[in-house]
Amino acid sequence: MPLNKVKPITILMADDDEDDRLLTQDALAESRVLNELFFVEDGVELLEYLERKGKFSEKENSPRPGLILLDLNMPRMDGREALQAIKANPNLKGIPVVILTTSKQEEDMVKGYDLGAASYITKPVTFEGLVELMQTLGKYWVEFVELPTSQND
Repeated sequence: MPLNKVKPITILMADDDEDDRLLTQDALAESRVLNELFFVEDGVELLEYLERKGKFSEKENSPRPGLILLDLNMPRMDGREALQAIKANPNLKGIPVVILTTSKQEEDMVKGYDLGAASYITKPVTFEGLVELMQTLGKYWVEFVELPTSQND
C-alpha cells in the first residue's frame, strides 16, 4: 500500500569537511530522495542558521529543517555543544537531530543520546554505503516518521 502523504523535508547538515558535504549531497541525489539539503560548517553556523542570524536572516536562506545531520568534531563549536544548545531551546528542541560522525567512541554515542539525539550513525566508508544510508534515512524520515508541521517558520 503506497503512502500518499510523502512530503519532502528540509535537511540541514552540519559538517566541517567539504568532501563529506559534497559526498552527502551526491549520495542524496543518487538515492532519489526528494529533499532540500542545506549545509553549515560548524556549531556556531548551525545555531545562526536555526536562529536566523547573520547571513541566515532571510527565511529563503534558512528554511526550518525537518532533520539535522550533525557531525561531532567541528571547529569553533563542536556537535555536542551544538546539540546541547538546540535541545535547550524550546523553539528548536523538537527538530530531530541525527548524529552522523566518524567517531565510534561509546562515550560519544552515550552522550549524544543523553543530549537528545534521535539517532547515532557512524559515517559509511564507501560512497555506495553513503547512498544506501541516504536512501534509508530518506525513506524513514520522509515516508514513515510523522513530523509536526514546521513550527516558527
